[in-house]
Amino acid sequence: MRRVQKAIGLAADSDATVLILGETGTGKELVARALHVHGKRKDGPFVAVNCAAIPEDLLESELFGHVKGSFTGAAADRTGAFRDAANGTLFLDEIGDMPLAMQAKILRALQEQVVTPVGGKPTHTTARVIAATHRDLAKLVASHGFREDLYYRLNVVPIAIPALRDRVADITPLAGHFLARAAASGGRHKQLDAAALDKLRRHAWPGNVRELRNVIERACIMTRADVIGPGDIDISGIELKTALSELDADLPTAVAQLETKMIQSAL
Repeated sequence: MRRVQKAIGLAADSDATVLILGETGTGKELVARALHVHGKRKDGPFVAVNCAAIPEDLLESELFGHVKGSFTGAAADRTGAFRDAANGTLFLDEIGDMPLAMQAKILRALQEQVVTPVGGKPTHTTARVIAATHRDLAKLVASHGFREDLYYRLNVVPIAIPALRDRVADITPLAGHFLARAAASGGRHKQLDAAALDKLRRHAWPGNVRELRNVIERACIMTRADVIGPGDIDISGIELKTALSELDADLPTAVAQLETKMIQSAL
């Protein structure tokens, strides 16, 4: 994480495109906002667009805008995210899920700094673009699921965020942060006992920091006492690393053991 913080500091004032890589829940948007807040564009707007959450037929209008009457339902002009982020930062989240046809238009916008609203004329854009994805773009390029030229245009300054399971030492301070935030929002100040912390450290955290935040918030709400114990920590699934380390090498036996552990955990 120190490397991530250093990369943010070095890239914040630049206009270069940044590609943030990391699993879901690692904090990609937080990194994008840090690049904006600590850079020379901090007084400009920060506009975030989730490319995976917008229907394909609406994405072009969302990003580039449209002219009134250019299509059915276009009752008024729309500026679009690129122009909304003028002199600021445009964050394109989950760009790996963007349709191929739109990728070509994004490439042109990045290379020429020009966007064309639907039904309108080309317009200059001054937005700095930061993109993020949980997908392996190199593999997508190899399988023709992502444009190679766009990949290299985005990958000017890559910042990879490690998964929470790869930085176990961060779990305790992060848990303390989320406990303090829960107390600041009107709840009682609570603490985790040693056994609860040990349970948190042993979990695989497939949902990363977002999952940890939700677990801590749930424990603060559902626990009456001021000290949160291991029984108050509701973690879905099994302690994956512990379970895998106990499995035999023989595959059928290992599958049977894993199935037993999952049933026990569910019960």
